[in-house]
Amino acid sequence: MITPLVAPKLLEADVNITPNTTAVPGLNTLSTLMGSVMAFGLVLAFGGLVACAVMMAIGHHSGNPQFASRGKSGLIWCLLAALLIGGSNLLINTFFHLGSTISK
Repeated sequence: MITPLVAPKLLEADVNITPNTTAVPGLNTLSTLMGSVMAFGLVLAFGGLVACAVMMAIGHHSGNPQFASRGKSGLIWCLLAALLIGGSNLLINTFFHLGSTISK
């Protein structure tokens, strides 16, 4: 059990840890690999966009509204995926800096 005399000292102890990019071997390789995964995801999002546009057109011209609707929702998902992939650096950095400003 933490005694009332020890508890304030635990709260006063400051921890100051920042990301260290030189301590982990292979971090540059991992960063390059993540860039490649992002490029692969963008290529897949583009392929899905083209496929969903074709699906939407076929559904529209064949009189199949459900097929056209699924193509439209697929277009939205592909665009959302590209938006998240493209903005991932901004999102991660924003929340990292937002988290580092939180104080007691």
